[in-house]
Amino acid sequence: MQDRLIRAICKDAAVKCTAVSTTQLVERARNIHKTLPLATAALGRALSGVSMMGRELKDENGSVTLQFKGNGPLGTVTTVGDSDGCVRGYLQNPAAELPLKPDGHLDVGGGIGRGYLMVIKDIGVGEPFSGTTVLHNGEIAEDLTKYFAESEQIPSAVALGVLVDTDQHVKQAGGYMVQLLPGATDEEITRLEKNIASAGAMTTMMERGMTLEDIVRTVLDGFDVEFLEEIPIEYRCSCSHSKVTRALISLGKDELTRLRDEEDGIEVTCQFCDKVYKLTREDIDVLLTAATAREEQ
Repeated sequence: MQDRLIRAICKDAAVKCTAVSTTQLVERARNIHKTLPLATAALGRALSGVSMMGRELKDENGSVTLQFKGNGPLGTVTTVGDSDGCVRGYLQNPAAELPLKPDGHLDVGGGIGRGYLMVIKDIGVGEPFSGTTVLHNGEIAEDLTKYFAESEQIPSAVALGVLVDTDQHVKQAGGYMVQLLPGATDEEITRLEKNIASAGAMTTMMERGMTLEDIVRTVLDGFDVEFLEEIPIEYRCSCSHSKVTRALISLGKDELTRLRDEEDGIEVTCQFCDKVYKLTREDIDVLLTAATAREEQ
């Protein structure tokens, strides 16, 4: 079933909600990066979160990058979400493992560890905006909730989940994000808190066969909900041969000269999709000429 993103707003309250189903794209990420369950859960949650955040951007060429930099065994987790909700990502240690928590769940918080979250928003013009917050507990959803409160001053509730089956494939993945708009009342906040507490985990609702629309109506129970859009989303890498050559030219003529003289061609692997780009010594000569001309301008 195609992964989707939906957005809704309450017509009778200052509340908006975004929800995503990401089972297929998280499974694709698992296959690309060959992640074990702990890494699958961490990367999958971050991919779901960045998809919703990317869709919030107004510029069609915009993107949001999340970097969870902790001291846990997973290392840094990086995900990118474009304005159409499509995503890509990777993490340093896809084979990291930890014992399950006492409740039987994967210990994503322990896998991320202590550290900080950096959020970079690129709207396509000017310098990207970045904000950094100390990680709350490394569980991804709570860290994003903390980021919204501290860096953007938007009261939010973020729920993310990845259910990994016994054969390690992704059984369910998704999330939702509820945010208060200016003018939200204490009564509305109290109702939302009760709804979220009684709704249960995202993957539990998905396992019950609930659609994204069902989940949004459950979280926004008691409000007059209007659905604004539904779009397909996917794991999509934007790498290309031209981007690789531009990155290599940016290394400068000295580094390219070293590569040409010391290596019999090079291989560049995309961190997001593991595609390998092979360049011969003759290819490096062409890049060296371009780099030299640029430095002489």
